[in-house]
Amino acid sequence: MTGMTTDTGELRELTVGTGAGGEQLGTDMVLNIGPQHPSTHGVLRLKLVLDGERVVAAEPIVGYMHRGAEKLFEVRDYRQIIVLANRHDWLSAFSNELGVALAVERLMGLEVPERATWLRMALAELNRVLNHLMFLGSYPLEIGAITPVFYAFRERETIQTVMEEVSGGRIHYMFNRVGGLKEEVPAGWTGRARAAIGEVRGRMPDLDRLIRRNEIFLARTVGVGVLSAADAAAFGASGPVARASGLDLDLRRDDPYLAYDQLDVPVVTRTAGDCHARFEVLLDQVYASLDLAEQCLDRVDRLTGPVNTRLPKVVKAPEGHTYAWTENPLGINGYYLVSRGEKTPWRLKLRTASYANVQALATLLPGCLVPDLIAILGSMFFVVGDIDK
Repeated sequence: MTGMTTDTGELRELTVGTGAGGEQLGTDMVLNIGPQHPSTHGVLRLKLVLDGERVVAAEPIVGYMHRGAEKLFEVRDYRQIIVLANRHDWLSAFSNELGVALAVERLMGLEVPERATWLRMALAELNRVLNHLMFLGSYPLEIGAITPVFYAFRERETIQTVMEEVSGGRIHYMFNRVGGLKEEVPAGWTGRARAAIGEVRGRMPDLDRLIRRNEIFLARTVGVGVLSAADAAAFGASGPVARASGLDLDLRRDDPYLAYDQLDVPVVTRTAGDCHARFEVLLDQVYASLDLAEQCLDRVDRLTGPVNTRLPKVVKAPEGHTYAWTENPLGINGYYLVSRGEKTPWRLKLRTASYANVQALATLLPGCLVPDLIAILGSMFFVVGDIDK
């Protein structure tokens, strides 16, 4: 309310800028965030309607990184599509490869050697740790905490060293093949991987103590961006985002693939559904995945035999269709494969975790303040390539 003096000297009141409700004057402001890198993992655009500093409506606009991977799959043979599949979520490359290989193997009725199965699980859990450490470092950075990223990347480099030794790649591993793995791991590798796991497990409390109970971090995340269990389920959210809202779902336990049914998989959940709960789920999942990776390596050491299956020069999947889904680091990834008996898929549809999770922003952001925007955005732990495919 502001006071104004008329020609007669009387004071009258004028209402300005209070929103578009009732008889009041004023308009909402439409603000575009992006398309750019506003502390996100890829190019995203948000179309916001603001009333002052409060978000009234939010529309995530995606597609700026779309590369047409699903169409490219249709003109690549079953060996070549793996190189495309590991790129949509560049922080989870090994897990992406694995899902495609599982779909093709299921359609072909291939039996993968046991040693390859346990190696795949060990590498998938190490890849999960790498993915989570990236967000554990970058998320605090996005809301002003610089130090945690140095701790997170110290641990990432320790794991990256053994992943690079085994595959030759740091980001895009290209180590899965239809029927198993590319090749046997180097001599003594399991011992070095176990040592790396021990180092990371011993140093994780440094990162944990630095950020989990930091009062500034708590002030920015507790009670902010609450996603209810009902909304998480309605949007098809999965992975750490859904489990932080109380959805107790993990395919490794609930619909096991590979040999996860032989392990006791701990499922980390919270019920608060806010930014801090999502961060805590990610942090505690690192400890759980380190333990699982170590158990898988112990099993690998007790097994001998090949790590792949001999296939013909041209791999053709029989006519039919199948659906394989995996518990990727960011949530459930689904691979719907349709074959007409040729060397290329007739259709390979990706159901990616980030695409489903980011839809919830339309519900999460309205009602929040602009300063909380990045805190909520970062806590959804998405990779934009995983949204746009």
